[in-house]
Amino acid sequence: MSIFKKYGASSTLTILLLVVWEIGARLLNMGFILPTPTDVVLKIWELRVPLFLEHLPATFLIILIGLSLSILFGVGLAVWMSINKTVEKTFYPLIISSQTIPIIALAPIFVLWFGYTIWSKVVVTVLITFFPITVNTYDGLRATTKEYKDLLRTMGATKKDIFFKLQVPGSASYFFSGLKVAVTLSVIGAAIGEWIGAQAGLGYFSRRMMTQFDGAGVFAPIIILSAVGIFLFVIVSSLEKKTLKWRKTE
Repeated sequence: MSIFKKYGASSTLTILLLVVWEIGARLLNMGFILPTPTDVVLKIWELRVPLFLEHLPATFLIILIGLSLSILFGVGLAVWMSINKTVEKTFYPLIISSQTIPIIALAPIFVLWFGYTIWSKVVVTVLITFFPITVNTYDGLRATTKEYKDLLRTMGATKKDIFFKLQVPGSASYFFSGLKVAVTLSVIGAAIGEWIGAQAGLGYFSRRMMTQFDGAGVFAPIIILSAVGIFLFVIVSSLEKKTLKWRKTE
């Protein structure tokens, strides 16, 4: 199946929305509020050097560090909760509670604690991405049916065998589902952190352009952030297909 056949309807809708945006922005004729897509593309090209060589690497580094920490600690905590009921009862409510607090309200506190260093932005990214990875992986580890476990036990399998040969493969699809959500949220987390306090990054650049009433300049880094999120999602989806070749999909 070709890419066009698979995503043809989505591509058509995207083009239609861009045309409507272009026409609507030109009729409004207030570029500092709503620039046209053409103006945004021209602005990206005009500012390509600082955007792609200075601010994009700064944001991408935050995303990579935040995601790596979320995967490391999220998967570790999910495994720990799945094998220890006390740990589950202790940490699971805290994980849920962490999502009830608006991250935008916590971001200034992290800037106060960590200053304008990269770590204030990394913490925001971790808080946003940690939840889907941890909860999905934990649900996957618990999804293994008792019948399969009993079958392996009758065949002489140990707890270690059951974990690595049954629970880990069974939870892989859950992990990748959480990771696909996390990679898109990581872009939001990095941008929020940079908006609150940063000296470089696409979020910081967008805020700086806003103070100058440069509508196209505000939209330009947002478009790049969106492209980064799509790029990361595609990478994770490709990795999922290669890793889970045994899974039957339509």
